[in-house]
Amino acid sequence: MAQHDEHDHDHADLDHDVGSSEGEEQGAASRPLAPVRLKGLHIAPRKVRVVVDRIRGKPVEEALNLLQFIPKAGAEPVRKLLYSAMINAEAVKQLAVDDLYVEAVFVDQGEMMKRWTPRAQGRATRILKKTSHVTIQLGIK
Repeated sequence: MAQHDEHDHDHADLDHDVGSSEGEEQGAASRPLAPVRLKGLHIAPRKVRVVVDRIRGKPVEEALNLLQFIPKAGAEPVRKLLYSAMINAEAVKQLAVDDLYVEAVFVDQGEMMKRWTPRAQGRATRILKKTSHVTIQLGIK
């Protein structure tokens, strides 16, 4: 029994050393916000990159205004994703919208749907319908 009590005591010391209230407060402030992702967007990545390059590094409100008036098909899904990231940061982390900016935004290629179209002399040509994965990372000024 004595060994069991010592063993419990060692775990109590370990738990005490791992987390201190001061370290947790500093870590929460310096940690980046969680990235938000949109997967399987049915627009080619090169078309979406044209849109996201315009908002990289801008304050969130300015980026939302820009996206509202960009006449590209990829602007609306990216605007909705950015708005969702802003609301999450505001609700979960209790951050002011004025302090947020678009720290990183990138577009990766998703799955390609393969389709066929008829050609001359009984041949067929493959059509690749590309999809995109959009990731937005907000930062605090």
